[in-house]
Amino acid sequence: MGELISGARRLDIGDMQDRAARAASGLASLGIGRGDVIALYLRNDFPFFEASAAAGLLGAYPTPVNWHYTVAEARYLFENSGAKAIVIHADLIAPIRDALPPGVPVLVVPTPPEIASAYGVSAEASQAPAGYETWNTWLEGFSPLVATGIEAPGTIIYTSGTTGHPKGVRRSPPTPEQAALTATLLGRAFGFSGFGPPAEIVTVVTGPMYHSAPNAYGLASARLGATVILQPRFEAEDLLRQIEAFRVTHLHMVPIMFNRLLKLPAAVRGRHDLSSLKFVVHAAAPCPPPIKREMIEWWGPVITEYYGSTEVSAVTFCTSEEWLAHPGTVGRSWPESDVRVIGPDGATLPHGEVGEVVARTRGISDFTYHGDDQKRRDSEKAGLIAPGDIGYFDKDGFLYLCDRAKDMIISGGVNIYPAEIEAELLKMPGVADCAVFGIPDEEYGEAICAVVQPNPDATLDEASVKAWLRGQVAGYKVPKRVDLAAELPREDSGKIFKRKLREPFWAGLDRRI
Repeated sequence: MGELISGARRLDIGDMQDRAARAASGLASLGIGRGDVIALYLRNDFPFFEASAAAGLLGAYPTPVNWHYTVAEARYLFENSGAKAIVIHADLIAPIRDALPPGVPVLVVPTPPEIASAYGVSAEASQAPAGYETWNTWLEGFSPLVATGIEAPGTIIYTSGTTGHPKGVRRSPPTPEQAALTATLLGRAFGFSGFGPPAEIVTVVTGPMYHSAPNAYGLASARLGATVILQPRFEAEDLLRQIEAFRVTHLHMVPIMFNRLLKLPAAVRGRHDLSSLKFVVHAAAPCPPPIKREMIEWWGPVITEYYGSTEVSAVTFCTSEEWLAHPGTVGRSWPESDVRVIGPDGATLPHGEVGEVVARTRGISDFTYHGDDQKRRDSEKAGLIAPGDIGYFDKDGFLYLCDRAKDMIISGGVNIYPAEIEAELLKMPGVADCAVFGIPDEEYGEAICAVVQPNPDATLDEASVKAWLRGQVAGYKVPKRVDLAAELPREDSGKIFKRKLREPFWAGLDRRI
């Protein structure tokens, strides 16, 4: 049996499971049961695992919340999810106190030293404010829940939509067979199969667990009994130190992490022993071919990749060898996956022809969007789910992505939806209209660009627009670039012709995402 490691702290997986069983009894005492939601407003920490496992024991859904949210964003998610309890780090309370729903129990996790240090949190802010119950004291007051045999329904991950409001991807409670298949597929995608006993697997959770892939990866690693190291926040050289010190075998990463690793001085890159690595998988955003090739040259043929989405799970996969033979691919379909490229009429296109990618994983529990079954129905095309990507298959069955059907921006592996930012910009005094879209960025893959059309009598500049948005949206949604335009190009219908604004930035590049 492995353990969780964070800074100088360690927690045996068996002890974590005992604490989760106690927390499940506590949550049950609050009236939480099957189908209910528990919101996790936490950074990567031991209670994230404990609360997630506790919810699963009751047939409830843990729902991670992006802790960068503004008050309005957090309030929407708490209310939309119908959260019946909130588990939150102490220092995160003050910024969103006004978003906490009246009457909903709030359990506070004191911010541990390594997280406080990474984010500059004071000793005072790291402690639970007066009047709040702390997670540790609360759960220790309960006996472990007797096993009920309920299959954990999984995590509700909120993924934004083109309406600007996040959508909660909620899976139906799985049958034992569906749960077993899901575990098998995750084990394959994450490399947990074929590398010896689970106790020999050592991994680092490098990304925030409010995102779907790090969430699934971290929780699956712990369930397996691996040793799981938590980085308070990603730092390139620190990851190299962790790999060497703990003899890390497995990693799940996103391309921006590769970028930052490759920017380290050659002397720094060369001083760490990385020979323990057996399986490194990346996903969430396109990886520029030169970056991936350089990583394979450095780390060897341990680099793998999958493509998928929160809705459809991982549906394609490729090894280093396959990628080198088919540069730029995101892999071939799993046997359990139905992945097609379709035209506007829904017909499947032959290899080499570009169309919209649609997919589904057979045999796992179906999903809906929490509280909005109509959006779930709208996401289907040709009987499959459309993640919003444009691509094609080559003659060998390898999938390539070349653009997106939706306006979504992927910046550093994070999904950002222009409609949400545009809605806030239109509230700004002096803004007549605006358009937000992604432009190339060497480090992040894409950066946010806003083109703003001021009112004739308004005086706006880039600084004032950014300052306005910082008060309305999370910091990572503030555009890197803001341009002003007297008029925005429009189609005959009056709709802004965003493609005309976007295309000059991508001219000369062989990618559009």
